Amino acid sequence: MDREFLIDLFSGFGPVTIRPMFSGHGISVDGVNFAMALRAGLYFRADEHTIPQFEAEGSRPFQYRTRVKTVMVHSYWQLPARLFDDTEELGEWARAALGAAQRAAVKKRPRAKKAAAKKAAPKAVAKKQAAAKKNRSVGKAKRVHR
Repeated sequence: MDREFLIDLFSGFGPVTIRPMFSGHGISVDGVNFAMALRAGLYFRADEHTIPQFEAEGSRPFQYRTRVKTVMVHSYWQLPARLFDDTEELGEWARAALGAAQRAAVKKRPRAKKAAAKKAAPKAVAKKQAAAKKNRSVGKAKRVHR
């Protein structure tokens, strides 16, 4: 799927941003990625609210193979082929996928802050320890010269 095809496909949904991603394209709105167009097909973001809709259509989650195993990514599901001919219904699915992506982004934010705080904490501790060590060595030097 090339950029022009994707722009045309999502014309009923609204303006989207299409960027290179892996072996295809990432599709987003206002910086929120909600779809992936890859060689294997078009995948929409899904969550507990939308997965039953994909399952009812016989769709499968995105998967890829490593040297060791097959990895299933349950947050992206393949868009049913029939929707390529129905841009109005594709737009409804795209809105649902965007909603799933926005919900995931809201869930993700607090963890990112906690992770940043955890990363900063060891640095701050190390900095304090280095300062304390320096102060101790300066104190020893002063005592020796007195």
